[in-house]
Amino acid sequence: MFVLAAAVLWGTTGTAQALAPAGAQPAAIGAMRLAIGGIALLLLAGIRGALRSGMRWPALATAVAGGSMAAYQICFFTSVAKTGVAVATIVAIGTAPILAGMLGFLVRGEHPGSRWAMATALAVAGCSLLVAAGGSLSVDVLGIVLALGAGAAYATYAVASKGLLDERPPDAVMAVVFCLGAVLLAPLLFVADLSWLAQPRGLAVALHLGLVATAAAYALFARGLMAIPVAAAVTLSLAEPLTAGTLGVVLLGEQLTTSAVLGIGLIFGGLVLLSLGGRR
Repeated sequence: MFVLAAAVLWGTTGTAQALAPAGAQPAAIGAMRLAIGGIALLLLAGIRGALRSGMRWPALATAVAGGSMAAYQICFFTSVAKTGVAVATIVAIGTAPILAGMLGFLVRGEHPGSRWAMATALAVAGCSLLVAAGGSLSVDVLGIVLALGAGAAYATYAVASKGLLDERPPDAVMAVVFCLGAVLLAPLLFVADLSWLAQPRGLAVALHLGLVATAAAYALFARGLMAIPVAAAVTLSLAEPLTAGTLGVVLLGEQLTTSAVLGIGLIFGGLVLLSLGGRR
């Protein structure tokens, strides 16, 4: 339930970027999202007393998690700018479960099981139908490549974070990982045009991305990730393209064909299958 709730919040990121004022560069939006989200998560961890003194942080896993989250921002937001909200989100998150399952097996020895395989197959098939559906969706080759990079970065982040969560509070892990990612992207804020933040809509977009789609969403995700395997968590995250596709149609006027509707149904079926398996 925590992961599904987080995925719904993530599904608003692409639409938020599309609603940002003209001149808001994708890299600047991603850097600002991590900066606001990282500060909010750090404050939350401090209030809850999660950042205990003397807590040990493995350098490699922490660096991989923070670096992957920074890379995801650049790849994802640039992909959205090139190929649209629906396609970018669907490709990025649609490929992540397969990569997460492989990484979870290789790095952590997790065996997702047949239910995960069936749910992932349904969801990925649904994503494929959405991408191939046509309508008013635009498909840009570089945008697709960047979306694939975002999917790989997200899967890597999930596996690295799972290792950190084994012995550390979720609030502390999210605070450290996102603050590290924010530091890595901070140089972009000194060279990018941030005048769009002076506009009410621009400020609203930045706060939504940082506080809602990052701090709140990843606080929920961390709690869910503690209880289930990486592969299952990333498959449940496919509720994100479901949300993004719906918002793209309702708010941005992107049209979905019959094939796209069928794809949404397959994604939803995969999520239900995996969710019921988790409950049992």
